[in-house]
Amino acid sequence: MVESAEELFRFVHDELRQLSEEGCDTWELERRATLMKEEGGADQLKRVQALCDAVASLKPSPDFPYDEPSELDEIRARRPDGPRHIAVSLSDEKLDDRTLGAWLGRAAGCMLGKPVEGWRKDKIDDLLEVCGLEELTDYLPSPPENNRGVEFHEGAGRLLRGHIVRAERDDDTDYTIVGLCILEQHGREFTPRQVAEFWLSHLPFRCTYTAERVAYQNFVNGIWPPASATYRNPYREWIGAQIRADAFGYACPGRPEEAAGLAFRDACASHVKNGIYGEMWVAAMLAAALVADDVEKVIGIGLSEVPKNSRLAEAIGKVLSWREEGLSAGQATDRILEEYGRYHGVHTINNAAIVAMALLWGEKDYSRTVGLAVRAGLDTDCNGATTGSVLGAMTGAGNIPPHWTDPLNDRMGTVVAGQSDLTISGLAARTRRVQGNS
Repeated sequence: MVESAEELFRFVHDELRQLSEEGCDTWELERRATLMKEEGGADQLKRVQALCDAVASLKPSPDFPYDEPSELDEIRARRPDGPRHIAVSLSDEKLDDRTLGAWLGRAAGCMLGKPVEGWRKDKIDDLLEVCGLEELTDYLPSPPENNRGVEFHEGAGRLLRGHIVRAERDDDTDYTIVGLCILEQHGREFTPRQVAEFWLSHLPFRCTYTAERVAYQNFVNGIWPPASATYRNPYREWIGAQIRADAFGYACPGRPEEAAGLAFRDACASHVKNGIYGEMWVAAMLAAALVADDVEKVIGIGLSEVPKNSRLAEAIGKVLSWREEGLSAGQATDRILEEYGRYHGVHTINNAAIVAMALLWGEKDYSRTVGLAVRAGLDTDCNGATTGSVLGAMTGAGNIPPHWTDPLNDRMGTVVAGQSDLTISGLAARTRRVQGNS
């Protein structure tokens, strides 16, 4: 594929930002890119291609304070101590309920965040004010006529209270279905190459985004994992892998190390470093949540599967410390948005911190937990889905208030090929069979 100079300049801009976050000194190449773009010239394309090669050679500075590998053995060598296996003492009926709760919790949390995806916290606060709401404890209502210009995107009507008839299609649930299908087809020994091939045969290209779209394009061009995660992929630490974790956590109740290992094999097809850690953290949390009852313990078990000297571990550790210091949920949210505002709104680190905050300050109350996650802004559907999934796994379907689950009518939309007329209870039953195959 021949790329234009404009496309390459856009890539260089995004890639230099990513490399700077990874600890590289990008100042000189940023200066060269600016001058090259201003100068133009007949040979500009050739020169910017050479610039791309120079960008690809950058390495983190020796004084970068984090240690962030992308290989599983190196990740595990740098993780803290943790329970790699938790004794399961749940009855089949209880595990049925928790597995269904995880699916329902994910679906409902996603639906809450979907109408305001990408909004800033202040815009969501304005919406609540015009709707006369102090907190988010139910699906969003249609705003009144005098809404002061706070409007949803076109097509959001079916996502609002009173208009919901199912869990609508979203990549946050598409990938949960994809993960389940991969486990059903290939078992627990699936490879990153099989992940790539499943995407090519079951996911429409235009229903992939950021890192996944780049990786998909790389697959088409014969660039397979792990190179597919790094070639021309400036989104490799964004949230895409983190939202793909759930099926791997669901498959491993009480086995956080195994869940994180499965998540790694999925994540490395499109992500590196903290992008991988986000998926491993969530998968390990879910494996623990299916058999545990303490939110802080579950978050800690998740952290025990990622490098302790990583930016992700540092961010979540700060959220845990703010809880100990007695900050309010609002104060903790403000600190997250201030300290991690340098990251893109769909980066792993800032959104993972929001997930941790909502789980901690939600006090095991489903409505409060997903409400805090979504009200913080940024990637609201992802964060609502992940917090809803973890809490649903921990408390079970029977403890999710029916005003969240009844409107879904046990139905879930998806674009995954071959997966039509899905019921949420059916997906949970399939997940239980995968658990039983361990």
